[in-house]
This record gives sequence, C-alpha cells and structure tokens, in this order.
Amino acid sequence: MIDILKEKHAQKRKEIENRLQDFRNSWKQDDKHVFGELCFCLLTPQSKAKSCWRTIEKLKETGLLYNGTAPEMKKWMASVRFNENKSKYLVLARELFSDNGKLKVKEKLNSLGDAKAMRTWLVKNVKGMGYKEAGHFLRNVGFGDNIAILDRHILKNLVRYGIIEEIPKSLTEKKYLEIEEKMRSFASHMNIPFDHLDLLWWSEEAGEIFK
Repeated sequence: MIDILKEKHAQKRKEIENRLQDFRNSWKQDDKHVFGELCFCLLTPQSKAKSCWRTIEKLKETGLLYNGTAPEMKKWMASVRFNENKSKYLVLARELFSDNGKLKVKEKLNSLGDAKAMRTWLVKNVKGMGYKEAGHFLRNVGFGDNIAILDRHILKNLVRYGIIEEIPKSLTEKKYLEIEEKMRSFASHMNIPFDHLDLLWWSEEAGEIFK
C-alpha cells in the first residue's frame, strides 16, 4: 500500500508541482483576485467546490463581490448551501480587509509572518472561517507548504493509511493540530512533500486536481 502511494506520487508529481506553482502565482495578482480566493473558501463548507467557484466568478463579473450587499450577493448563490449566512460572511470579510474603500488583503497577511500565524489570525478574525477553510485559502495563494486542509477526502485517507483510527465527529483546534502533525510526520516518513500529499489524496478522491 505504501509502495503504491509512492508510485502514485511519482506519476502525478509534475502535475502537482505545476498546480502548486499556479497557487504561488495567484499571490502575485492583485488584492481583488486574492480576496476572491478567500471568499471562495468561505463558500466551500458543505458545498461543491466547482459550484462555489462559479459563484465567485459571477460575483466578480457583476462587481458585487467588491461592492454588493449580502442580499444582492445571495441572489447569485443558489448552488451554495447556507447562502444567507455565507453572503453575510463575504460582506464582513470585505469590511475587515478594506482600508478607505480599498482592499488590502496582501498587506494585512504579509504583516502577520508565516503561514501558521496567518492561519491563526484568519480563524480568529474572519467570520465563517475555521482551520480547514483558512488552510484552503492559504494553500490557494501559495502558502500551503506546511499546513493541512483536513477535509473529508484527506481524513478518509488518513484513516485508510492508519494515521488516525477514525474520522472525528468534530474537529476542535487541538484535534485539528494533532491530526495535522500526524499527517506531517507521515509525509516526512514517506519522503513526500507535505503539500504534495494533500493534493495527491484530494485528486484521488475527487478525480482531478482542482483548487
């Protein structure tokens, strides 16, 4: 089973590295783009990633992501679960990262230090963002080298490979960080980069490397 994992990684390594480079390039774009990535990750809990991304693209096209009210945005969020709450989260996030009407996501995050410090700040300050969503966002803008995105795809594989005994019913901060450390140790033991393992397992479950 371990040998098969290593073989799968070898087969997909180039594709994974290209995708991770795409994520790093994402950070080089403007604050509106980075804010869109953050909003995408706020929409994803219990919703399909592709539907959420289509929603974000529509909100960008209409300009509502940058100046719309929660009710205005909700009209475009039919495919997103809990869209009433999530539309409000988008407005709150926009307010949090705005300075004199201008988005300054990159400046704020750069001031925080490393990815773990960024994640902690995001979880504490962005309404609707837990460790999984914060990690997802940071990975999508190039800061995912050393943090895990413990969604159902990853947790399922952690059980499959005996890294954890079962998928926890809930993930407290303490539990999340404990499982993350176990996954980090496993990746190191396998000599597979931590962020590669995440995308490898996710693509196996979802059938592709999306975002």
